[in-house]
Amino acid sequence: MQATIEISYYPLGNQQYEQEVISFIEKLRDYPNITVETNGMSTQIFGEYHTLMHILTQEIGEILHEKQAICVLKIGKGELRYPS
Repeated sequence: MQATIEISYYPLGNQQYEQEVISFIEKLRDYPNITVETNGMSTQIFGEYHTLMHILTQEIGEILHEKQAICVLKIGKGELRYPS
């Protein structure tokens, strides 16, 4: 099943929060089997549901193990994009 996940990542207690967010997005872009799109408010990833969840479990788990952060996820079935 294809899915779309919108991610908002909020590093806490760090003045360098922009770099942390950029680094997280770059890690997601390293996965060849998903599509990553960003805008000023969130990041959206598209792909097979179980693949997306496996990636997020790994990447968000690493973040939460190392630092304080809040991650907000919205998950929808299918590829949910507005036509350009």
